[in-house]
Amino acid sequence: MTAEADIWAVVPVKELDGAKQRLAGLLTPAQRSALAEVMVVEVLDKIATVRGLAGILVVTLDPRIAAHARRIGARIVTDGAREGHTGSVNAGARVLLAEKRGGMITMPGDIPAMTAAEVEAVLAAHQAAPAFTIAPAHDDLGSNAVVCSPPDSVPLRFGDNSYFPHLDAARRCGITPTVVRRPGIAMDIDHPVDLAMFLRRPESVGTRTRAFLEEAGVPRLLVEREVIPLFPRKRGEAG
Repeated sequence: MTAEADIWAVVPVKELDGAKQRLAGLLTPAQRSALAEVMVVEVLDKIATVRGLAGILVVTLDPRIAAHARRIGARIVTDGAREGHTGSVNAGARVLLAEKRGGMITMPGDIPAMTAAEVEAVLAAHQAAPAFTIAPAHDDLGSNAVVCSPPDSVPLRFGDNSYFPHLDAARRCGITPTVVRRPGIAMDIDHPVDLAMFLRRPESVGTRTRAFLEEAGVPRLLVEREVIPLFPRKRGEAG
């Protein structure tokens, strides 16, 4: 990918109050909101250092996220911010299309183990327009990074099982999809088991999200609740 490709990052962020409902059995509402904020801020800060991006659009109505987005130089889009993940991404795409931008890469705000280098690798693999590149979730269900040139080159529909449908959608548009796998991008956090996997992965070391989880006592909670996979016991530790 060259600088002339004019690729913008589009990051949809729901309002933090009531975020991460699927963690309700493990974390309090205040903890879930705080975790969501830590993850989004970490993701945005990393995206801000990605080389080759033309800019960042954050689709949100949350005032805390909007304030941070402005601090890193991102643009705020509010239209479509309450229309779910797909609606928010499409709202960002419409803005870029109206401005005749070259394309977009969209990522969620709950992949805190991702790195700027991983995003740069995805962009580097992206082909000349019309083109579609995707970095799937670790379970090959979610679509954790998607690049479209132009922004509407492939119709997008996110959800719990979007990866293979997105591949099919690209092919129906006459585009051979490019697949790039990166461990940090692949690790999204929605369920308690995702937290356990994240904390066991080397990519989580040094992240602010991991520090937050450890301070909140989440590793102990995961063991107490017998979330699978359990953290491995040290040799000689009682079973």
